[in-house]
Amino acid sequence: MAGKWQEMYCENGEGELKSMILVFINGPDETLASTKSTDQPAYNIIAPNLSSCHESLTDANRRVYCCPPYYPDEPIVDFQFPDPTTTPLRIRRPAHKLTPEFIQNYSNAIKAMQSLPLSDPRNFLRQAALHCIFCTGSYDQILNSPTDHRPPGIIKIHRSWLFMPWHRMLFYFHERIVGDLIGDPTFGLPYWNWDTPEGMRDVAHLPPATANDNYDYDESHSGEELVQSNLALLYHQMVSGARKAELFHGCSYKAGQDGACDGAGTIELAPHNPLHTWVGSNLQPEREDLGAFYTAGKDPLFYAHHSNVDRMWELWQRSRAYQPEITDPDWLDSYFFFYDEKLQLTRIKIRDVLKITNLRYTYEEADLPWLNAKPKPSIPPKIAKNALKMRERNELRNGSAGRLRFATHLSMHFGSEGRILHEMVRIKVKRPRVCRTEKEKEEEEEVLVVYGINVMKDKYAKFDVFVNAVNETGLGPQAREFAGTFVNGRMGAKRPMVNEIVKKTVLKVGITELLEDLEADCDEFIWVSLVPRCHMGDYISFQGVRIEFMR
Repeated sequence: MAGKWQEMYCENGEGELKSMILVFINGPDETLASTKSTDQPAYNIIAPNLSSCHESLTDANRRVYCCPPYYPDEPIVDFQFPDPTTTPLRIRRPAHKLTPEFIQNYSNAIKAMQSLPLSDPRNFLRQAALHCIFCTGSYDQILNSPTDHRPPGIIKIHRSWLFMPWHRMLFYFHERIVGDLIGDPTFGLPYWNWDTPEGMRDVAHLPPATANDNYDYDESHSGEELVQSNLALLYHQMVSGARKAELFHGCSYKAGQDGACDGAGTIELAPHNPLHTWVGSNLQPEREDLGAFYTAGKDPLFYAHHSNVDRMWELWQRSRAYQPEITDPDWLDSYFFFYDEKLQLTRIKIRDVLKITNLRYTYEEADLPWLNAKPKPSIPPKIAKNALKMRERNELRNGSAGRLRFATHLSMHFGSEGRILHEMVRIKVKRPRVCRTEKEKEEEEEVLVVYGINVMKDKYAKFDVFVNAVNETGLGPQAREFAGTFVNGRMGAKRPMVNEIVKKTVLKVGITELLEDLEADCDEFIWVSLVPRCHMGDYISFQGVRIEFMR
């Protein structure tokens, strides 16, 4: 098996990850086995069956095999926190402030990883392949008990509550491997702090440009306007739109095909997804390297990008005074496997990575200008309300409802086939509760839900959501009417010739603070606008919009 795996990586002697794309591959011939744990809890945890690794599909449905060798008798240990009395604290620093010495050491470490044999899990391509394995659905899930006869779903670590903790695990072990190879126990991965004006600059982009945290294939955005738009987006994704754990982390992904869900958290939706695509090359069929799941790990910027994603989680936790964010044992006890710097295969649970102080790393402090970047309404709310009423009367009088639809119930439903976003859609939505008290608002977030989202052909697609917008033209995150964005960063996690249960996507955006700022907190109805971006509206459909309340 190991020889077959190495052959796939070393086709033509180039050792390129792209050489893993195959037309016909025989999957691993080992029978399914457990992952050495005989005391699996009888609930819906997620964990990979290490003996089940199989070929999967890239975003463009090309076959890829990125599985590591499997050794049934390999010992596995449970993760132990590093000893704080003997383990130096690693400090992750902004990428644009790195010294020439640090850059040279980091370069030496990458070269050392590249020189390792492919049989060594510290090899650079082996490290890069970890993202390919878990993001294209190469592993089946374990069965939670001997009597669990549900079909074992595949594992995907995007678009759910697995996203943040799995990536934290990946970079924890990767960072320690890098440091060990250069003999520096204090080595910390740099982070690309695209949340500050100084860190948004990407000199590697062609041409050099300011990072577009809300990228929609429009390269004309630039300068100070783009910087302010980025900061306003981050205010929404980190503050007003992320007041509950489900909004920040995404949906509850449980075991089995029937436990799958598809609903990303705020930071994964943006800036995470747009920046992957923005950096990826438009000269490559799937915007490789960073723009494709199966090759993203080959780009060193992947590690800096995700270090900042992880930093966003740490900052969000800090803003909540590190209160428990999710107490569901199905999340806390889900686990994955990684090799450490000493080549020891280690089982690590989500509950192990909730505090970076326990993992002995931290982030160098940087300014957080987005905390003070709360946008203002594009039009004063009282004027906007009058304009919205006038627009409704005029369109009804003229008999040209066109894009105007009415929701007189708690849900606006377009049927099982849904409504295609050929163009902007405006919906008048009735709110279940109005004029809530401050205590009620603290206990429950009012959430706008766009459900039954389907992206045909699984393309990079995007739409923005606005509330009470009089004129959506030219509006973006810098307007308070902006409620959120949906960014389809590709589904990933697909098996060839296997019919997986495909869950339609849901977008949930918190609007409690937004409604206060728009002076709509006591309004019985709000206007919701869905605005397609990237000229991809023809590929997007949705079934409806509703309002719910989230504790």
